[in-house]
Amino acid sequence: MMIRKIIQIDVDKCNGCGLCAEACHEGAIGMIDGKATLLRDDYCDGLGDCLPVCPTAAINFVEREALAYNEAKVKSNMEKKKIEKLPCGCPGSNAKAILRNPALQTETNPVTKMTISQLNQWPVQIKLVPVNAPYFEGAKLLVAADCTAYAYANFHEDFIKGKITLIGCPKLDEGDYAEKLTEILSQNNIKSITVVRMEVPCCGGIENAVMRALQSCGKMIQWQVVTISTDGQILER
Repeated sequence: MMIRKIIQIDVDKCNGCGLCAEACHEGAIGMIDGKATLLRDDYCDGLGDCLPVCPTAAINFVEREALAYNEAKVKSNMEKKKIEKLPCGCPGSNAKAILRNPALQTETNPVTKMTISQLNQWPVQIKLVPVNAPYFEGAKLLVAADCTAYAYANFHEDFIKGKITLIGCPKLDEGDYAEKLTEILSQNNIKSITVVRMEVPCCGGIENAVMRALQSCGKMIQWQVVTISTDGQILER
């Protein structure tokens, strides 16, 4: 043990975005119960890559008694458990929350006059999203057939805004979504689910998958289904 500079996380300020855990290349920070946590003193190098990415200033340096930074253990740990990537190995595959400026969360940017994206996370494909991604904590979930965003013109503003988005096509994707959705619902505090599907019969697969996941997870979660016509109109909600 030694006196050295090390990070300190204020859990009351932490909003659970997970950006600090992504920024920490040593694996010293993890998400526990939706809050960033210093997992091991000897994994923290004291350089503070996590500080500038924190949107709530929940992280600062303190000097206290702590284990010395152990580079060998860090390298060994990171070899065993690499940062989660998509099965395809895409370099842009890290799960991440997308922070939006609340002042600009309107349908159109007043400066550029362009529609503003309301997407709050990455990835969005049901089969690719990590089950325990921090952005699921307390989330309102949108489970949508991927054609709906093309058919319905105001999809971002009316459906994606304020939600965590999962998309898929039950006709084209292999396998069933119900098992993955059950894991997400069981392991996270999901507040509500909105299912958006097309009117075509094959789109019933995504609605049925959500229904079975709700039955299997053992939780009472409010949910609704919105049906979009092939010409982009809302038929039922």
